Amino acid sequence: MHVIAKRFRFSASHRLELLPEGHPCRRLHGHNYTVEIQLAADELDDVGFVTDFRELDVVRDFLRDSFDHRHLNDVLDGPPTSERLAQVIHAWCAAHLRVAPLLYAVRVAETDSTWAEYRGGSA
Repeated sequence: MHVIAKRFRFSASHRLELLPEGHPCRRLHGHNYTVEIQLAADELDDVGFVTDFRELDVVRDFLRDSFDHRHLNDVLDGPPTSERLAQVIHAWCAAHLRVAPLLYAVRVAETDSTWAEYRGGSA
């Protein structure tokens, strides 16, 4: 299987209000998020690609319009965790990408060392 990925970035704030009092992430804070969209195929196309990376340009626009410089508590249903964000972005990609059948995973990172990934289906 061949896997390709493209990364996007946006900045947003959130509060994880379900955490206990005193937890630093319960307070208002922000991240410079990195979102990675992964596509996979068993065979390459005639050009030698999984797909052209330009197929993912619409994701950049979606992330900018939906999340960039926003308060995630205001735009997501439920706790605005990286896990939920990965799931929401995955669902959008599955519904809107022309190459949606190739969608393998969506990874959301809040920092260089922490990330959450959603692959769809059941765990």
